[in-house]
Amino acid sequence: MKRVRCPKCNKHITFDETHYADGQTLVFECPDCHRQFGIRIGVSQLLTTRKEEKRNPTTQEAVAEQDCGRLLVVENVFHYRQELQLQLGDNIIGRHVHGSQATLPIETRDPSVDTTHCIINVRQDRQGNFIYTLRDASTDGTGTFVALRLLAPGERLRIDDGTIITIGATTLILRAAGCEDEETTAESRQTK
Repeated sequence: MKRVRCPKCNKHITFDETHYADGQTLVFECPDCHRQFGIRIGVSQLLTTRKEEKRNPTTQEAVAEQDCGRLLVVENVFHYRQELQLQLGDNIIGRHVHGSQATLPIETRDPSVDTTHCIINVRQDRQGNFIYTLRDASTDGTGTFVALRLLAPGERLRIDDGTIITIGATTLILRAAGCEDEETTAESRQTK
């Protein structure tokens, strides 16, 4: 199942992409605002062109594309399962809203998640190991929890692979760089 977002009102529309061939154009009408918009199934030619331009990336681009870990957003009644790629520096996590400052927006209808709820800083030590530091940035009073412990305002907490973070009714799991998902590991064991 795939989701597309209405460009006018931001409403999600879900459809089964397996019924359509690559290159096929689909037209949707938003059930909320009745705006019609189209998408094309498959890989964009524009993305291919951009990849060709990046054959010789600069040092800054190479650092930006580096695997710095990811956050898994656990599916619940407010949203689907999502995977958010972390970058070096501050990763601002919050609810997706037009104009928010979140660099890792979560597509959710969870009203207890702020548009800027928490920040995960990613840096490397001298040996090249990644260090993850979490701090709360919520303003609505719901706070940020790590393993059922509420972070105090301004508190910074070092976190590792597998750390469970709760913001509002949303659960995030940190997957450090180089670590596999338990699902991926289980799937690879079954295929062997």
